[in-house]
Amino acid sequence: MDRRTVLKGLAGVGSLAATGGLSMPALSQGAAARTLRFVPQANLANFDPIWGTQYVVRNAAAMVWDTLYGVDAKLQPQRQMVESEQVSDDGLVWTFKLRPGLKFHDGEPVRAKDVVASLTRWSARDPMGLMLKAIQNELTAVDDKTFKWSLKQPYPKMLLALAKNNAPCSFIMPERLAQTDPFKQINDYVGSGPMKFVKGEWVPGAKAVFEKFTDYVPRQEKASWLAGGKQMLIDRIEWVVIPDPATAAAALQNGEVDWWENPLSDLVPTLKKNRNISVDIADPLGNIGSFRMNHLHPPFDNVKARRAVLMAMSQEDYMRAVVGDDTALWKPIPGFFTPDTPLYTEQGGEILKGKRDFDAAKKLLAESGYSGQPVTCVVAQDQPITKAQGDVTADLLKRLGMNVDFVATDWGTVGSRRAQKTPPGQGGWQMFHSWHAGADCINPAAYTAIRANGEKAWFGWPTSPNVEKEVVNWFEAKSVDEEKAAVGRLNQSALEDVVYAPTGFFLSYTAWRKNVSGIAKGPLPFFWDVSKTA
Repeated sequence: MDRRTVLKGLAGVGSLAATGGLSMPALSQGAAARTLRFVPQANLANFDPIWGTQYVVRNAAAMVWDTLYGVDAKLQPQRQMVESEQVSDDGLVWTFKLRPGLKFHDGEPVRAKDVVASLTRWSARDPMGLMLKAIQNELTAVDDKTFKWSLKQPYPKMLLALAKNNAPCSFIMPERLAQTDPFKQINDYVGSGPMKFVKGEWVPGAKAVFEKFTDYVPRQEKASWLAGGKQMLIDRIEWVVIPDPATAAAALQNGEVDWWENPLSDLVPTLKKNRNISVDIADPLGNIGSFRMNHLHPPFDNVKARRAVLMAMSQEDYMRAVVGDDTALWKPIPGFFTPDTPLYTEQGGEILKGKRDFDAAKKLLAESGYSGQPVTCVVAQDQPITKAQGDVTADLLKRLGMNVDFVATDWGTVGSRRAQKTPPGQGGWQMFHSWHAGADCINPAAYTAIRANGEKAWFGWPTSPNVEKEVVNWFEAKSVDEEKAAVGRLNQSALEDVVYAPTGFFLSYTAWRKNVSGIAKGPLPFFWDVSKTA
């Protein structure tokens, strides 16, 4: 029996306890209506949303910490913690005023000095933050409610930088936490958002708990993604980590959990047959799969080795492994940008089209100097998206004649290990897999993974002056046509230098019990406006 057959057979049987999962206490009727049990995409192994970029951390952090601005469902930045902003006529000085009533979870007011410290830490890790840091004169608190950002040159995307939903988001923390070295993790989690993190109940690998912060003052506007009034209708949210998809499916059907973030497409037909469960596409903007290679160490420090991978890889193989045979859920993409969005381009994508050429790929790999040394592929087994891609990659590289050191681990370990720049034999790596929300890949502004500025780039640390030149050209474009031209050239350069290998575009499902309402589509689970009946 293959994996899909086994999963479908197990999906409707047993409970969490019966299948070896986490045993959860029963709740009274009143407590049940006030508690939401949620199965996240992966284990919350660490909880510093600035130190790393894992979506599971960002998703939890969006409840615990607020942002100055929030991007809405139309991808527009809206005020969140900010009451007003002013920009000088020359575009060089931005002055922001915080709205009244903002508090941290320890009862202290949110002050401008906290914002300055938070933005300073964020700007050391985020691509847009790094751009701001490079042109910054000073970032200072004027008084408790006002801060000023003085620049050497205009930065028209300022509000988008402070509102964007891709990680790392510019979350606002108390000054004492924000003064932590941005390359080291925080160990205290006092937030500014609508939910408090219950550190005492955090069991990595099993559970994370969030409780409503009663002193949070939502905005009056209707919530839309990270913007508007974040009204919490649930008192307590329990993240229940269930790595096994069949166990998660059984738990949802049995009412032991309320919402499953990303059910496997193989199990969706079973879930749809249950009259108590709703299933829908989580985000129409979808996702782009990512095969990330380390540009610092052999063999992928040589562009010929990276291009050999592109010549041989089949996006269809990857997508069928990730989401199955339903072609409505996936498509190949000869590039890096989200399909059916204004800047989508296939320029330079010929290497990913047509029949796969293993003979030419093997020749190119040999020209790179590869001579049989082990290549370390770090693959998270508790994240179905990464596991499926990793299995395809291992087979692909073996067919190319590479000696694959397959490291099966968990997503939390991948998150820590991929930050290591040491050689693979000393705790480093040569490749890992991830995915990027389509909302992050509509343009270069917040697209962390497309940047190729060497040591300051995302994990893998690619260097491509041509890519970086086109990023700047896009930022400086005076018209949509100029933006499209810059992104076309960027796509071509990123494929020529192989910033990373896109494995295809795919849609994901989300599933919840019908006594839960208010679930909105988007690139992350939004818990505000979600309610539940017992």
